[in-house]
Amino acid sequence: MTSDITYLVVLSAEGRYSIWPDYKDIPWGWEAEGTRGTKQECLDHISVVWTDMRPLSLQRKMESE
Repeated sequence: MTSDITYLVVLSAEGRYSIWPDYKDIPWGWEAEGTRGTKQECLDHISVVWTDMRPLSLQRKMESE
């Protein structure tokens, strides 16, 4: 049953967030951000912390201009 799956919030080097089932290896280029819970709990967390959807490289470029 999918509601029994625990998810991790993962973060890429470019500052993008996603969720990943905790029983699978995290893909290359992503790391666990520290939040774990149901799918909805993880999505709710992401909606609070990911306020700027631009990749970090773009944010930095725009800040330096």
